[in-house]
Amino acid sequence: MTQWTHKSVLLKETADLLVTEPGGIYLDGTLGLGGHSEYLLRHKLSAEGRILGIDWDCEAAELASAKLAGSASQIIIEHGSYTQAPEILERHGIAGVSGALFDLGLSSYQLENPAKGFSFMHDGPLDMRYNTGTGKTAAELLNTADYDELVRILEEYGEERFAARIADKIVDRRAETPFASTAELRNLVRNAVPRHGRIHPATKTFQALRIAVNAELENVVSALAMLDGILLSGGRAAFITFHSTEDRIVKYGLRGLAEKHGWKLLTKKAVKPSRAEILENPRSRSAKLRVIEKLDYRQSAAKPYADEF
Repeated sequence: MTQWTHKSVLLKETADLLVTEPGGIYLDGTLGLGGHSEYLLRHKLSAEGRILGIDWDCEAAELASAKLAGSASQIIIEHGSYTQAPEILERHGIAGVSGALFDLGLSSYQLENPAKGFSFMHDGPLDMRYNTGTGKTAAELLNTADYDELVRILEEYGEERFAARIADKIVDRRAETPFASTAELRNLVRNAVPRHGRIHPATKTFQALRIAVNAELENVVSALAMLDGILLSGGRAAFITFHSTEDRIVKYGLRGLAEKHGWKLLTKKAVKPSRAEILENPRSRSAKLRVIEKLDYRQSAAKPYADEF
């Protein structure tokens, strides 16, 4: 049986900025294999502290549950999207949390598992869904979207300068044989786009499709919009981003909140991994951490805005 592993990024930096109440309840909106939650439980939370962990990937939630079994009395794990956090918190009778974490990156487990279809490095079904029980697969999207939609997805979500050329090739290829595997898409892009430097030509195309399949950017906007409803006064929210598109949404979303009364941006510049962390875990190199605090009403000149987005 394959033993999947994943190194969570910016562990200490995130925990130091997120936790202000060791005995509080915290939301790990992107539990993954439980790296950040494990660190919080070991190094930051008291015996009274609790975590509600949510993950869209059912298998990841099961792996995290096994990993954190020794702390079962302090963590509740739910299968679902972090956009469902308000309903999940209410179901558990939790009025608000002292902190919420959203690590928006893929885990190594997802990238290295060919069955997930996230990576061009391994041949497998062209799926890319975090939650395999709902929504279109990447293959279904690729085989049905019209040319203009394909160009939009590649440009907006992948910032791919050769979007039109790749979309042309996709439309021609699928007219003969629909896409089914990651290798088929990887080979098409590799033949359509010149390679520059060390980055594989298919990198941006795979990123764009993954974002589209899982509505990732829309979900980030939803997370920003629900902060006021899920955080207690004095609570903090931490976002870890891995590409410029999602980071812009988080950066300007948090900045917009901070320009109003009731919020304080704790990271005017994003916190990045140290050189030592990047050397140990190269996948951390693009990570950026941004944190905001919902001020206690007693410290705020006005009630925080509920309709920020």
